[in-house]
Amino acid sequence: MMIPSQSFFFIFSLSLIFNTLASPTLERNALLEFKNEFPMSAPDPEDPFASSFSSWNTSSDHCSWKGVTCDVNSGEVISLFLEDIFLNGSLKANTSLLKLHHLQHLTLINCHLRGEISSSLGNLSHLMQLDLSYNELGGEIPSSMGNLSHLSHLYFSSNYLEGEIPSSIGNISPLIELDLYGNHLIGEIPSSLGNLSHLTTLILAENHLIGEIPPSMGNLNQLTFLNLGPNNLSGNIPSSFANFNKLSQLSLSYNQFSGGGLPHILSNLTSLSSLDLSNNHFKSKLPSNMSGLNNLEIFSVSGNYFGGNVPTSLFMIPSLKEFYLSENQLEGPLEIGNISSFSELQYLDLASNNFYGPIPEDISRFSKLQTLDLRNNRFIGEIPESMSKLVSLYSLDLSNNSFIGEIPESISKLVSLNSIDLSYNKLEGQVPSFLWSLSSLKLSHNSFSSLEDSMQVFVNGSHSGLGSDSFRGPVHHVDLGSNSLRGSFPIWICNCTSLVFLDLSNNHLSGSIPSCLMDSSPSVRQIILRNNKLSGFLPDIFNSATKLRSLDVSRNKLSGKLPRSLINCSSMEYLNMKGNNFKDTFPSWLSSLGSLRILFLGSNAFYGPISSHFGFSSLRVIDISNNSFNGTLPQDYFVNWLEMSTVWVDKTKWYEHIIDKGRPSSVYMGELYNYTDSMDMMYKGVDTEFQLIFLAYKAIDFSGNKFTGRIPKSVGLLKALIHVNFSKNAFTCSIPSSLANITNLEALDLSHNKLSGYIPRDLAKLSFLSYLDFSHNLLQGPVPRSTQFQSQNCSSFEDNLGLYGLEEICGPIHVPHPTSGDSQQSEEFSSEESEEVLNWIVAAIAFGPGVFCGLVTGHFFFTSQKHKWLMENFSRNHPGGISTVR
Repeated sequence: MMIPSQSFFFIFSLSLIFNTLASPTLERNALLEFKNEFPMSAPDPEDPFASSFSSWNTSSDHCSWKGVTCDVNSGEVISLFLEDIFLNGSLKANTSLLKLHHLQHLTLINCHLRGEISSSLGNLSHLMQLDLSYNELGGEIPSSMGNLSHLSHLYFSSNYLEGEIPSSIGNISPLIELDLYGNHLIGEIPSSLGNLSHLTTLILAENHLIGEIPPSMGNLNQLTFLNLGPNNLSGNIPSSFANFNKLSQLSLSYNQFSGGGLPHILSNLTSLSSLDLSNNHFKSKLPSNMSGLNNLEIFSVSGNYFGGNVPTSLFMIPSLKEFYLSENQLEGPLEIGNISSFSELQYLDLASNNFYGPIPEDISRFSKLQTLDLRNNRFIGEIPESMSKLVSLYSLDLSNNSFIGEIPESISKLVSLNSIDLSYNKLEGQVPSFLWSLSSLKLSHNSFSSLEDSMQVFVNGSHSGLGSDSFRGPVHHVDLGSNSLRGSFPIWICNCTSLVFLDLSNNHLSGSIPSCLMDSSPSVRQIILRNNKLSGFLPDIFNSATKLRSLDVSRNKLSGKLPRSLINCSSMEYLNMKGNNFKDTFPSWLSSLGSLRILFLGSNAFYGPISSHFGFSSLRVIDISNNSFNGTLPQDYFVNWLEMSTVWVDKTKWYEHIIDKGRPSSVYMGELYNYTDSMDMMYKGVDTEFQLIFLAYKAIDFSGNKFTGRIPKSVGLLKALIHVNFSKNAFTCSIPSSLANITNLEALDLSHNKLSGYIPRDLAKLSFLSYLDFSHNLLQGPVPRSTQFQSQNCSSFEDNLGLYGLEEICGPIHVPHPTSGDSQQSEEFSSEESEEVLNWIVAAIAFGPGVFCGLVTGHFFFTSQKHKWLMENFSRNHPGGISTVR
């Protein structure tokens, strides 16, 4: 039966009205379901989740909800924009967002999304923009993204995405912007991306992509922004890049590109404003003519192998603001060319090349220059007076060259100058006082002889004559080390209220250290005064020095006692008093400094016993050599030296072991604070200077004292030690076999003592051991046979008349023959050692869970009938008995 047309129209109208009324309800319910897909936080009005979704309720129109946009005509949800919301979950495969059939824009930025990107998102067929940046998404990018045929903007940056870039993305023909920055993507760039003819922005930086750039990329002639670095891309830059005549910003930094037709390519990139090719393997010369790059503002090719000279055409580009050429192989005299006085150049970095000759006078034309870095070259001559015309200069670095003469007075006209580094040159004369207006002053390793007496300080662009008492300089970094400065300690430094770093080392300063040094500088972190002629007491001035992390007054003529106020230096990591005339007892009170890593007290007049039951839990290096310490060391002396017991098992993952609250530190002492500590100590029999202190280097030097009795067997707990020196004392009895537990040990010096008995055979198992010295003792028995022992000099065993088995080391010599008594004597030593092992194991337990538990455990051991069994098995399986102590 035929339905009349009027009836059909009526039914159609009802259906349309029903769908219109039902659709908003369905979409509102879908949004509420999406909200409920994530765990709700507590109903706290300050909670970002709750406040963001507070408007999402049934009492209001969902089109008015925060982040929701509806079509003005149909009322359909077309956009969902949520940012900085703590969703703290994953997008489900059947997420309710799929019910929003007309959704065009989906943005979930920094919402703490986890899990994988659901392939079902590829069913949102009307989607034009998808942004899931700054989340915690993992897994692979779904190939279903290629189904989004209307998509113009795709952003997945700053997640943890893995796998390869799906080639299906090349099917999204309307795509204008693609951003996959900061993930863990691997593999090659798919050639299908060359199909995206409308693409203007492509960002694949901060991934692990490999291989060469596909030539098809040259088809993207609408590109204005291209960033492919850092990655592991290699090969040549495709010649098809010359098609990018609309490209404004190009970054290929931190890859392994080695070549390409740069002159041809660059000559066509006439719209380029920023070019970054830094840290690759380019080896050619720079194109001689780049004058056609009229829009170029940033040019960076640092960290390559470019040779030849700098093209003068670059300096002539009027728009150029930043110019970075450091760490290449550029050479020759620096030529600026006929540049305009209206140059916009603000940053010029030519560091670490092979430029030579004087600084050209033409450099003064860069009137807007803010940073000039010419360090690590071969420039010669005097610092030109014309540099005073660089009135905008903020930072000047001329270090590691061969400049001569004095610092020109005209530098005082640089009213904007904040920091200057002239270190490692051949400058001389006085250090002019106007430099104390700067924030950072580095003049080390020159031949300056004095500091200008007249305190002419730059204040608000003019000179002011200030006496030392009224001087209040802003300087926070002063490095005058390794010069020829004479006279007394500069008293005006006491008035540098912002001082953080002070280095006056390796000069000829005399007199006393002023007691006002710490008064005006509570923020000072590092003071280095070593190798001068300073005398008198070290002032007791450290009551407020809570930020001081490094103090080095070594190799002076200081005397008296250590100031007890050092105990307030809660940040102290490095303390060096070596090579003075301090006369005091051992400062066991320093063990309360929980951050102390390096302690040098050697070559002074310290005296008395050093017994302490507290230990130094954080120490990595201690040197108390060449003093008059005496007495015996308790067998449990090293039990609480925890840092020296901690071994970095996998040396390839050292960085992972030095994380400070999630922030990676450095691997050298002090490097985290933009300077490094140094030290000198006896290493493998040679007085060695360490310009850097590797954090894994751990050492003890107790040599040159008057210690007696046994070497503490608890030294075997210090498994991370690299260097052990107990030489030139009066230690007796046997060498502790527990030394064999120090598996990283490289150098062991026990010479010049009164040690007796056998050399422990297990020492031969120390695979890193390269230096041994057992000379001048009373040792006997066979020398262990191993590469470590056989490679030593004969002098390492001399004056031990009872040793034998030295023929391969010393050649044919008269040695005693082993007797039947040797075996019996060895058993006696073993038994005696086992008793000692038990004593200090009990002590170690006591210092672990507590004294009470230790005493109870000790009572158990001594009263149990299993005592003999314990010692027999323990000594047999664990020589020295340390392996079970934690």
